[in-house]
Amino acid sequence: MRILHLSDTHIERADEPDSRGVNATDSLRLMLGELRHLRDVDAVVVTGDLADDGSVEAYATVRGLVGDFARPLDAPVFYTTGNHDERSAFAKVLGSGHADAVAEFPGEERSAVSTVGGWRLVTLDSLVPGKVYGGLGAGQLEWLRGVLGAPAEHGTVLAFHHPPICHPLSATQQVFGLRDPGELAAVIRGSDVRVLLTGHFHLQLCGFLAEVPVWVTPGVVNRIDLTTAPGTERAVRGASASLVELGGGSGPLFHTFHARDPRAHETVYQLDEERTREIIARHG
Repeated sequence: MRILHLSDTHIERADEPDSRGVNATDSLRLMLGELRHLRDVDAVVVTGDLADDGSVEAYATVRGLVGDFARPLDAPVFYTTGNHDERSAFAKVLGSGHADAVAEFPGEERSAVSTVGGWRLVTLDSLVPGKVYGGLGAGQLEWLRGVLGAPAEHGTVLAFHHPPICHPLSATQQVFGLRDPGELAAVIRGSDVRVLLTGHFHLQLCGFLAEVPVWVTPGVVNRIDLTTAPGTERAVRGASASLVELGGGSGPLFHTFHARDPRAHETVYQLDEERTREIIARHG
């Protein structure tokens, strides 16, 4: 199973540079253009923050660009919500996030199940409206427990936005990830879940939850640079994506692509210690 994993496209209604000089639509176009030689992709997964402004137009742009890329590969595309997303606009354009779901969560959250080549692909909705951090309510977790009750042919891929792990070098990661990851761990422990695919942090990170590998793919719109001083944060230009290989004796394998942007590594924004503390106090 080969999955192209994208996240954090942050598309806006207007196809033009934002206040920081970054055109998110151009970043996605550039990344997909760099990946034009990819072959044998079984699925494309986009783990949230599709839109920055929550507009219907932004979701339509993501669907059009990613769909045009995936169509020649005959690869289905799966979408999840993120903290910048707006559920009603997401649903209006993308439905559950699966074009041909075999099961959907009965509540308002956009969670669904599909099968691809004997692999079960489950997307969850970790959006907590108005918050930067994420959460999975009791209803979703109970629904997931039921989905995992019977094993899939090859195993299950679980995709959502907020990572249940964080890096100690990042003060913001420690408060803006998935709340109460132990509750999710209790559901997936001993199940056939082979990997968790997440985004949100705009950098690559790998760890474990309940002995299941967790992969955080870097963002398409920009990436976070952890070489800054403790307690500060810097984002730099540069679109990225991941290729995830499942199955075989050495899987899962993760590879990160970086687009060849002539302005890569330029600072998009930089937060000093005081500003970082303010953001954590307000949103954490």
